[in-house]
Amino acid sequence: MPKNAFYAQSGGVTAVINATACGLIETARQHPDKIGKVYAGRNGIIGALTEDLIDTSQESDADIAALRHTPSGAFGSCRFKLKGLEESKAEYERLIEVFKAHDIGYFFYNGGGDSQDTSHKISQIGETMGYPMICVGVPKTVDNDLPITDNCPGFGSVAKYVAVSIREASFDVASMAKTSTKIFVMEVMGRHAGWIAAAGGIAAEKEGDAPHIILFPEITFDQEKFLAKVDNAVKQYGYCSIVVSEGVKNKEGQFLAEAGTRDAFGHAQLGGVAPVLAEMVKSNLGYKYHWAVADYLQRAARHIASKTDVEQAYALGKAAVELALEGKNAVMPTIVRTSNNPYQWEIGIANLADVANVEKKMPFDFISEDGYGITEACREYLQPLILGEDYPPYQNGLPQYVVLKNIGVPKKLSSTYNLK
Repeated sequence: MPKNAFYAQSGGVTAVINATACGLIETARQHPDKIGKVYAGRNGIIGALTEDLIDTSQESDADIAALRHTPSGAFGSCRFKLKGLEESKAEYERLIEVFKAHDIGYFFYNGGGDSQDTSHKISQIGETMGYPMICVGVPKTVDNDLPITDNCPGFGSVAKYVAVSIREASFDVASMAKTSTKIFVMEVMGRHAGWIAAAGGIAAEKEGDAPHIILFPEITFDQEKFLAKVDNAVKQYGYCSIVVSEGVKNKEGQFLAEAGTRDAFGHAQLGGVAPVLAEMVKSNLGYKYHWAVADYLQRAARHIASKTDVEQAYALGKAAVELALEGKNAVMPTIVRTSNNPYQWEIGIANLADVANVEKKMPFDFISEDGYGITEACREYLQPLILGEDYPPYQNGLPQYVVLKNIGVPKKLSSTYNLK
């Protein structure tokens, strides 16, 4: 009998992570002689630890196909990082116990840097604990900060949303600036890497176009210089639109919006940099402001997803299964850019050991000399990633998304696992 597969989604979800799930499950279904059932972890790796598995074979082909245009994580995601084998041997023993009980021979984990670390660890324990498995990491992150791959599924759609949103909001501000709001601050995701903030720069196609200022985590925030830039933009254009990454830091290395708490991965929880900047401008320059935090809206906006992003997300799910069937272990499929104009790409492969816990930041030649915009090299990199529209089906004026049945697999183990 062919071995079953385990698939799970991890970390912050995206507009296209379900497209990856669609590509993976549809491809697995095409090889019933090599892969039995695809079990999804309910809420990521937690589903494996608690033996809470979802039987995707209970879903119709039509519903699996509808995942391609449905945002968020259809099976539930989590922020849960496995420690090292020596630190938490019980966790790994539990995973192997569950995998053995359900005859799972393939492991696919769909996530960012921490998730690829999890995939790498599990690929190592198979041999160590006498239960070899094929482990393939599947890239996903709106932050676009995984190494080796040209870009990450989820990023292109967030980039499109940010560029469209700052353009539209700036038209609004410009129309009211004479007698009302002169400052608009839009906060986007990006704790350590400024890729999403940079995407706002795509909207500025000629001198004077918004955004007038972009603030990157890679550039230390200088209040005096920033305020002078804002004042100059208002005097020159009548208003100032700003895109700011949540991870901007001051010269002491502190986040401007540090909330003082940390998430499950140990990352600082950020409390909102947009209102901090807006009030800074008001108190120093006296300009009336509005601010917005894109937050979940930017990563859930499947209605305006990039067609390029959707196609790449699906292709990587498909490639993950194909690599597994070739016997490739401890690897991750990647996007390889072969041409900028016309934009062309193909699937590549990376070792998980080279991907896990490595963060790709914005190269400095992508940031303008004054530190407040993007260069032509950056625009050339970003522009193809937002190309094309892939609208979901609409009914009664609203996009139609699928909600799966997510029928659980009967438990086989008498023991339970309590999350700490």
